[in-house]
Amino acid sequence: MPPSQPPQPEKSLETVVEEVGLYPMEAYEFIQRGLGYTVDKLHGELKDPDASRHVSGRDLCEGLREFALQQWGLMARTVLTRWNIRKTYDFGRIVFALVESNWMQKTDDDTIEDFREVYDFAAAFDGGYRIESQV
Repeated sequence: MPPSQPPQPEKSLETVVEEVGLYPMEAYEFIQRGLGYTVDKLHGELKDPDASRHVSGRDLCEGLREFALQQWGLMARTVLTRWNIRKTYDFGRIVFALVESNWMQKTDDDTIEDFREVYDFAAAFDGGYRIESQV
């Protein structure tokens, strides 16, 4: 039996963004690109096209943190805050809006609660950075 095709999105991405109303289009695009980054990081090049490339909510949050830091460095938290993303639960709200419209898929075990308080944004994006003076 041929592999089944993933369901097609039920709504345009613009409609999803408008219906949720909390985050701009750039935030949704960031989540989609960050998912790709996380999947590649965790699963690499899979030889079997039917193999699972699933990532957990916690894994996705960690991947999104790394991806944001790669993209924007010390400005990552500022960019995310400008998009109204202030905690990992905001990532989950975007993900589940995309899931509900078939832009993303989930397993039966995945819930939005998987995204709750995965890490503190201040610690995750600002912690560990020091600017040293050349005095």
